[in-house]
Amino acid sequence: MVSSTFLFVLLSASTIHAALPSKAKSTCSQFKSTLANITILPNDPTYQALATENWSATAWAKPTCIVQPGNVAQTQQIVAALTKNGVPFAMRSGGHMPSPLGANINDGVLIDLVSLNRIDYDAIKNVVTIGAGLRWGQVYSELEKYKVTVVGGRVLDVGVSGLTLGSKRLFSSLLWCLLTWLWALKGGLNNFGLVTSFTLKTYPIYQVWGGVKFYNFTDLPKLLQAANKYQSTPTKDPYANFMMQAFPTNQSIGVVLNMVYLKPEASPPAFAPFYEIPTIADTTKIQTLREMMSGQGVPDIPRWDWRTTSFTPSEDLYKKIGSLVTTSPEVKTIGSLNAGSLALGLQPISTSLVDAGIARGGNALGLDRTNQTWWVLDTGHWLAKDDSVAHEATKSLMAKIDKAIDQEDSNIDYRFMSDASWDQDVLASYGADNVAKLKKVRAKYDPGLVFTYIVPGGFKLR
Repeated sequence: MVSSTFLFVLLSASTIHAALPSKAKSTCSQFKSTLANITILPNDPTYQALATENWSATAWAKPTCIVQPGNVAQTQQIVAALTKNGVPFAMRSGGHMPSPLGANINDGVLIDLVSLNRIDYDAIKNVVTIGAGLRWGQVYSELEKYKVTVVGGRVLDVGVSGLTLGSKRLFSSLLWCLLTWLWALKGGLNNFGLVTSFTLKTYPIYQVWGGVKFYNFTDLPKLLQAANKYQSTPTKDPYANFMMQAFPTNQSIGVVLNMVYLKPEASPPAFAPFYEIPTIADTTKIQTLREMMSGQGVPDIPRWDWRTTSFTPSEDLYKKIGSLVTTSPEVKTIGSLNAGSLALGLQPISTSLVDAGIARGGNALGLDRTNQTWWVLDTGHWLAKDDSVAHEATKSLMAKIDKAIDQEDSNIDYRFMSDASWDQDVLASYGADNVAKLKKVRAKYDPGLVFTYIVPGGFKLR
C-alpha cells in the first residue's frame, strides 16, 4: 500500500485577469526586495542556465523572474502575491515535459521547486517524505542506503512531481476528509494546486535482476509477438515488468528491451517469450534497482516531442503497428530532419495494476479493467525551425496507428499524460463522468480558477 500526504498552496481569486508584462516585472521586483536570496532576475548570472534547464529545448522560455522557495511559507507568500496581482506563473519540478510552457513560462514567473528537496525516511512507519523539487535519482540514491525503495519513475532525471501528479501509480490514500481531492490529484497534474511534498510508502527492495537486452531491428516483429505472449499470460508475475523501444530512423540501434524483476533471481520465467530471440548485447544481471536504472541512457538530442495512444494488444494489431512504424512515409520525413530521430515505445499495463488503483481509492483516469498497452512515439531533432514538421509527422503517424487500433476494435480511450503531446486532450480521455467530477472538485477547492487560468501551461481542465 502506498500512502501520500501533501502540503498544498491554494488561493481563490474572485476575478482572474491577464496581467500586463509590467505587472509581472513589478511583482518580480517585489520578490527581489522581500525574497532576495531566492529570486533570480534576467540580469543575474544564473538566470540563463535556469531558464533553459528544462530537458527539451522546446520547453525553454524567458520568465520575467525565477523564484526558488525553500519552504511552505515562502511558497504561500509567492503564490499569494502572484494571485493577487494576476501574474501568470508556471511550476517546475524536474522539467522533463517537452510541451512548450508545460513547466516554464514567458512574461510570467517560474516557480522552480528545486529547493524543496527534503528526504526524510521513517524506518518505523516504512514511509519517506520527499520534497516536490527532487528527481527520482536523488530519491533512489538516498533510499538505497536503507535497502528500500518507492514506486517511482524509470528515468532518474525526471522530477517527482510531474510523474506523481500525471499518473495514478504513486497514490493510495490521504486523510479521509480529503479523499475526493486526492482522487482528483491522481491524474490532475497542476489543475488543483501546488504540492510541496509527498509521503510515500517504502518497500524492502534492494537487489533485483534486470538491465537491457539489445536486438537487431529486423527482429522487431518477433519481439512484438513476444510482448503479446507476455501480456496474454493469464496470471501475471507481479515482480516482472518491461519497456520496449525501437528506432526506425536509426536501425543500427536496433530494439532495446528494458527488463526488471524485483527479486535477485536471474532470468525469471516471466520473460520466457523473449529468451527465444537472440540478442546482440545484454546487460541484465543481479544489481541494485538504482544501478539498473542508471544504465538507461537518453539520446543527446536537444528538441523533443512525443505522442501517446492506448490499446488492448493482439497478434494481428502488433503486426499492423510494426509495419506502420517501419514503412510509413512519416518515418522518412522525421529521419530527414537535422538529427531527426523516431523512437517507438510500449509499456504493458496489466489488469492487476488497474485493480490495485481501484482498491486504493480509485483515480480520475477512467482506466479500463483489461490488459493494455500504452504506446508512445518519441520524436527528436536539432533545429527549432523543424518543430512543426516533426510534430505533424508524429501526429500523422499516430493517426494511422489509431486507425489500425480502431479496425481491430482494440481502442482504449485513456492517454497517459506523461507521454502525451501538447495538443492531445488528455483529461477528456478520462471520460465525461470523471471530467464532470474533476470540475466539481475544482469548484470546491479553487473556485477562482487560479490554477486553471493564472497557471496556463500543462493539460488544463476546461
